[in-house]
Amino acid sequence: MTSNTPVSDQLFDRAQSLMPGGVNSPVRAFGSVGGTPKFMVSAKGAYLTDADGRDYVDLVCSWGPALLGHAHPAVLEAVHAAVDRGLSFGASTPDEANLAALVKERVSAVERIRMVSTGTEATMTAVRLARGFTGRNLIIKFAGCYHGHLDGLLASAGSGVATLALPGSAGVTAAAAAETMVLPYNDLAAVEEAFAAHGKDIAAVITEAAPANMGVVTPGEGFNAGLSRITKEHGALLILDEVLTGFRTGYAGYWGLTGQQEGWAPDLLTFGKVIGGGMPTAALGGRADVMDYLAPVGPVYQAGTLSGNPVAMAAGVATLTHATPEVYAHVDARSLELSAALSSALDAEGVDHSIQRAGNLFSVAFGTSANGVHNYQDAQAQEAFRYAPFFHSMLDSGVYLPPSVYEAWFLSAAHDGAAMNRIYDALPAAAKAAAGATA
Repeated sequence: MTSNTPVSDQLFDRAQSLMPGGVNSPVRAFGSVGGTPKFMVSAKGAYLTDADGRDYVDLVCSWGPALLGHAHPAVLEAVHAAVDRGLSFGASTPDEANLAALVKERVSAVERIRMVSTGTEATMTAVRLARGFTGRNLIIKFAGCYHGHLDGLLASAGSGVATLALPGSAGVTAAAAAETMVLPYNDLAAVEEAFAAHGKDIAAVITEAAPANMGVVTPGEGFNAGLSRITKEHGALLILDEVLTGFRTGYAGYWGLTGQQEGWAPDLLTFGKVIGGGMPTAALGGRADVMDYLAPVGPVYQAGTLSGNPVAMAAGVATLTHATPEVYAHVDARSLELSAALSSALDAEGVDHSIQRAGNLFSVAFGTSANGVHNYQDAQAQEAFRYAPFFHSMLDSGVYLPPSVYEAWFLSAAHDGAAMNRIYDALPAAAKAAAGATA
């Protein structure tokens, strides 16, 4: 592990004296890979540039939003025009409905939509809405799925299939956690058992459309469809969290790749990241009768001064307008090429691994070739110690990976041949570093 970015070192030292851990979102601190985080000052296309003037091929893409590539001309033009008109009005604007119409056109399960500012706010509102609509309190989530930092969903699993959860973060009360049941992912039998025991009290099941916060985990065949069936049978709602996968894994998100063809629909969906094109915005949408329980039509209150911010709406409209089927075809192809090259490099060094996929999202899990990764327990059992040396070797070669083995890799429409070749050239040395790692 080397450090040849002294300006980033200095900036991190200063940041640590001013902010907890020197960051405003924990994974940025490089805690799981070690070393000093690089402070980025600009981005263009497939590249990031740090404070020391060093550029990196970016495989984080702002954790998803930069689907078109950084600083896409059409998005910048839309944002600049919106800025010229004013930053925030505290009133309705035309682009709110324009963005809502684009989402509805892409995702037929969305009949109504509400704009908010963050993915956490979207899932928080969806959970509150589900409780208000059903008159029930309990929520089922799955271990390893992340739905933002709202208290009730920061819970770890208790013992037994349907045990009420214990708090998973300091500051989360036992009472808040007790309204959440945490079940093993990809286990429909556990869901059936939970509903058999507590069905009359369960308001909703919330799940990532395809988990990407314990590394990428592919939903088992029929798993999401089974959740839809079970919730309907018991009068509960299914909340499909597409904050990460929505408009990233395909034109209509991960549900568009799977559920739409299978003939089932969630009751509510949450969106973020790509929907804002790099600006802070998110949304929830779904069945009209459920969504109309939101104020001012219904009794479930939600409000936000910056909800539907005109600059964010302009960025979202421009991004979704230019996120054409051709863009997704390009990203899909690059994803398949890169994951194959990654696997080949690791195989050449005898590094046991599996590649986990969900559409064009993927991640690597070390020491898992025998069974793959199907749930949080599998993810935690991998040889995670191999990732830090792999990560830093790639970083030293000018490739910026997610600074955690439990995150997805992202590509963009701007990843051209030159960018991909830099990644491919860096893989052999990184694979060798992974092979030499010890626990």
